[in-house]
Amino acid sequence: MAPKTRKTDLADWLKRQILTLQLAPGSDLDETQLCDSFGLSRTPVREVFRDLDGLGYVQIREQRSPKVSDLSHVTLRNFFLAAPMIYGAVLRLAAGNARPDQITALKAAQDDFRAALQSGSAEDRTLANYRFHEITGEMAGSVYLMPSFHRLLIDHARIGMTFYRPQGSDPAMDMGLASDQHDQIIAAIEAGDAATAARLADDHWALSRDQISLFLMPEALDQPLGQMPQPRTA
Repeated sequence: MAPKTRKTDLADWLKRQILTLQLAPGSDLDETQLCDSFGLSRTPVREVFRDLDGLGYVQIREQRSPKVSDLSHVTLRNFFLAAPMIYGAVLRLAAGNARPDQITALKAAQDDFRAALQSGSAEDRTLANYRFHEITGEMAGSVYLMPSFHRLLIDHARIGMTFYRPQGSDPAMDMGLASDQHDQIIAAIEAGDAATAARLADDHWALSRDQISLFLMPEALDQPLGQMPQPRTA
């Protein structure tokens, strides 16, 4: 296998491991081990690190090994503030700029997402959803938005893997609604309807936000001091 191919394999492997939390946020990356595992010298491995640092997957540090980007309470706060603005802007631009081949790719990514809902693991769903939204960013084609959008997608995937625990609802229904919203997004982009695409971005973000918030702020924490939460009825 050519070094260029091994380098691509390393980059793809690191992305997948980071998105699915197989490599934990903040964990150190062992350069020597990666060189041995992928049959690469230090130079191409460091080039991969630099590329992934630019996208937001890893952090390069002076005099220390690179590490997986952190996922802290500060990250969560900034994520919740930035996500609705960035998602809306990306889908609005995607509706105005999408090429036919990109729409075809988006439909294929949606097929993969549906398949993952039927038979895939949480990791498969996360990766398929990531790819769907990554294509919308490619459609938008904004050199100003893309760095922020890449980091948003990375952290959204990791936050979802960490915190998504449906409570009081049917997870299949939640995922089915997400899939339906994907279909509506595709239709809006294909029609060049920027306003509808932006509205759907809000709806789609709200679904993720509400489910994550169920875990971050469980119902019992809203109870007045000294009172026990009322049991849920069946």
